[in-house]
Amino acid sequence: MPTSKNVEVNKVSDVERLKIVHAIRHEVFVDGQNCPAELEYANEDESIHFLATIDGVPVGACRWRKTENGYKLERFAVLNDFRGMGVGQQMVKTVLDDLPKDAEYIYLNSQLDAVSLYEKFGFVKEGLEFTEAGIRHYKMVKQ
Repeated sequence: MPTSKNVEVNKVSDVERLKIVHAIRHEVFVDGQNCPAELEYANEDESIHFLATIDGVPVGACRWRKTENGYKLERFAVLNDFRGMGVGQQMVKTVLDDLPKDAEYIYLNSQLDAVSLYEKFGFVKEGLEFTEAGIRHYKMVKQ
């Protein structure tokens, strides 16, 4: 495991790095949280993907996509051994910076244990708690 915290998050579109993105998400969501694979890989072609690394080692992945409602941040995943190192925060910052300047309605569905992460970036819970793929979530909207 890398010892420094040199976190980088980059947009990816090439096949090789997308395979790494999918492998990370598979490990975190499908293997780790028992999410159905077909749900995990929905809307792939219309999404903008990101890969997080620490000292060049792939450690996290996420994406955003434009929906009929606005811009949705999705699939934020950090490998277990690299949690608590600021990877999630850097991914959120990078994705928000990547959105079009005219993006007005920005939202996501946060697992309960990630709500505080998104709150640091101005997201607030909207509506009641709900369950998706057997995991408790809140819809959150950027203010």
